[in-house]
Amino acid sequence: MKAKIIRSIYLIVGCLCVVLGFIGVILPLLPTTPFLLVATFCFSRSSERLHQALLNNRYFGQYIRDWENGGVIPTKMKILATTMMLLMVIYPLFFKSFHLGLKAGVVATIIIALLYIWSRPSKLELQE
Repeated sequence: MKAKIIRSIYLIVGCLCVVLGFIGVILPLLPTTPFLLVATFCFSRSSERLHQALLNNRYFGQYIRDWENGGVIPTKMKILATTMMLLMVIYPLFFKSFHLGLKAGVVATIIIALLYIWSRPSKLELQE
């Protein structure tokens, strides 16, 4: 009984993350990738059919498979993520007036995110 409830929770969270991920495709401030990765994780524990549907999606399935197999973020996606993050924060940081501590927090968050993204492998290393 408990396992069925936990599986249902994973399924609900996975579905919610897919919806948020698709909204993120349209809205520039809402990220798509983290939601789809969480959905993949949740579906791997609740629905093999939905998990496989994400892995076999023609638009982002390869990215999810690469992430699952080795934490890979392709260079093209790293450049896109870096560009989008910087474009989203440059204008407010330089031309909007808000507390310096908040600006420092934004800069620190962006730096940490970029360090993480660029520390990941860009292609899958073949095992010998």
